[in-house]
Amino acid sequence: MGYYGGYYGMYFDPTYLLVIIGAVLCLLAQLRVSTTFGKYNRVMSRSGMTGAQAAQRILELSGIYDVRVEHISGKLTDHYDPSAKVLRLSDATYGSASIAAIGVAAHECGHALQHHKGYAPLQIRTALVPAANIGSKLGIPIILLGVLFGMNQMFIQIGIWVFALAVLFQIVTLPVEFNASGRALRMLGDYGLMGGDETRGCRKVLSAAALTYVAAAASSVLQLLRLILLFGNNSRRRD
Repeated sequence: MGYYGGYYGMYFDPTYLLVIIGAVLCLLAQLRVSTTFGKYNRVMSRSGMTGAQAAQRILELSGIYDVRVEHISGKLTDHYDPSAKVLRLSDATYGSASIAAIGVAAHECGHALQHHKGYAPLQIRTALVPAANIGSKLGIPIILLGVLFGMNQMFIQIGIWVFALAVLFQIVTLPVEFNASGRALRMLGDYGLMGGDETRGCRKVLSAAALTYVAAAASSVLQLLRLILLFGNNSRRRD
């Protein structure tokens, strides 16, 4: 089922391939991070420190004393909340002394250090959060509203631009995540929390995690491209 030439009908919409490609990329990225994290989550660090302890140590050695380390339920739900200055570590990270857990904890400390240092891309991403939430929730519904109102181009164009805000957020997220991983690996080495072989394991975990952000950004861009191809072509046909 698809929209074509001003009516609905049963046919193969080639733009669905863009959605399929995006979904496959995300699936492969999730599989990679799950496999890599699982592998190194079974390798205990020589320091014996848990993810929570490593995070607290990294924050202190970095001169950051106003960020709390808390536990949050779930698997790989780790994140840093800049508004509350809280570093939240998941079940698989908080109490685990594995290389994977410490790597993830260090990555979130990387975000805390970005915030502490006023890292511009993080500030931009944080500012984009409200707009991105609106774009992800309302972009497609506004476009569908335009379709229901007889292909109303004003609604459709507004919907596409609103959805583009969510895509922009995904793109800005990439340098923020890569930079946080780079900071994490440097801190683990500089602070003597891990040896070279352990750091290499952490690098593999964080590289796999980074692929999920790349896949998410690529999927969002492909979805935006599909909307432009579908409704941009329709606009030109009407003209």
